[in-house]
Amino acid sequence: MKKALKKMRTVFGLIGFLVLCLAAVLLFRTVRFQSVQGGSEEQVVIAVDEREAALRFAATLTFPTISLEDPAQVDSAAFRELHEYLEVTYPLVHSNLERQVVSDLSLLYTWRGRDPSLNPVVLMGHLDVVPVIPGTETDWTQPPFGGVIADGYIWGRGAMDDKSSVLAILEAVEALIRDGHQPARTIYLAFGHDEEVGGGYGARVIAEQLSASHHDGLAFVLDEGGAIADGLMPGIDGPVAIIGISEKGGVRLELKVEGEGGHSSIPPEHTNIGILASAITRLEEDQFPATLDGAALSMFRHIGPEMEVLPRLMFANLWLFKPLVERELVTNPQTAAMVRTTTAATMIEGGVKSNVLPTNATAVVNLRILPGETVESVTERVRQIIDDDRVQVSGTGRDPSPVSDPESPAFKMLARTLRQVILDDDLVVSPYLVVGGTDARYYTGLSNNVYRFLPARIDESDIARAHGTNERLSVESFATSVRYFYQLIRNSDGL
Repeated sequence: MKKALKKMRTVFGLIGFLVLCLAAVLLFRTVRFQSVQGGSEEQVVIAVDEREAALRFAATLTFPTISLEDPAQVDSAAFRELHEYLEVTYPLVHSNLERQVVSDLSLLYTWRGRDPSLNPVVLMGHLDVVPVIPGTETDWTQPPFGGVIADGYIWGRGAMDDKSSVLAILEAVEALIRDGHQPARTIYLAFGHDEEVGGGYGARVIAEQLSASHHDGLAFVLDEGGAIADGLMPGIDGPVAIIGISEKGGVRLELKVEGEGGHSSIPPEHTNIGILASAITRLEEDQFPATLDGAALSMFRHIGPEMEVLPRLMFANLWLFKPLVERELVTNPQTAAMVRTTTAATMIEGGVKSNVLPTNATAVVNLRILPGETVESVTERVRQIIDDDRVQVSGTGRDPSPVSDPESPAFKMLARTLRQVILDDDLVVSPYLVVGGTDARYYTGLSNNVYRFLPARIDESDIARAHGTNERLSVESFATSVRYFYQLIRNSDGL
């Protein structure tokens, strides 16, 4: 009996020792999990007449520059009228920069630098907007194409996505020219006209044109895609400036079931619609696995040290807690999109009459592909999950973009510029994975430094506004964006 008790004490003692060792390791790694935010920057004062700048911006929202899948249906006149407005409104830009109209409706400006040996910079935005959903016009607080300024906001389709980038860049360049600035390196302003439908005639053509003339590549590219998120990052109460370093790919898969029709009074065990519904159900029940690496892992390396104690401990010790963290991240749709390929059935069609068995049924599934996977690998996994020869799977898509280095001098300059124009000691700057698509993907072969960011503040209520009802941007955020691009162009001289 004594020997057994002694043995138990030894075992419990060993367990206690191991627990203490584990606790010591966890604590040690958490203490060493230090902030990578860098030091504070002296604020740079940049004068912007916020009211006048907002009025100029608001006027562009009155032009219904809606891009559509069928280019023949696009209102080209609205784009050309916007071009004319920009020419009149920014005279210094148009008298000092070379302007080229690309594919009839896109714009490319060239601001020649003093030193042609330096690699150029590309600042991007897009002129087109998505349509207003028919029947929702009366749900808007202000008319979607009214260009109204009210309650401290600029209201209208394109306020957030993405005429704000275009106008903030033009405001900044106009002011820099007025102040006598001439950039050391050439600056390109690239404004596509069809980003919302893939950018195939706008950004793609501009990128190909620049690729032909710049074999040494570009210093960096900056497009839309990130913002200053207020209260959107778990474990952090303050603002987080999220700068996109990569974007997910995407594939549009069509699921099709064909078979005999007939009268609904004599149905088979499974109709074509039933077979298709089962396939969709299997896809929704067997989601792609979560993987915390790449751009998402880099983001948590930047924001983890700024979190509260418990999440900080977990991110400092992913060697132990990674499976638990991944399971927690997929419980929220916003964070789930950053750590796995997502699956969304978006369209379905089949049948012509209630008493007629459909001869075919089709559905469209949209998948956003995590870096590390490909269109081919995702499509093959979909076929394996469905596992039904009666369901034909076909489609096209694009692979994810490469991941740009968040430790590069270009990224650090973007972060430094933010701290120079935004006086907020609580501001956290972090790389992140853009879960949607941007025109920046066409430039990944031209530079290792392709980033996506606009310093507009957004909160949870703004997430649905960009392509939804009551799109708006605060007058303050627009002025901050102008200041940001002004200082960024100046800082790019020393990159």
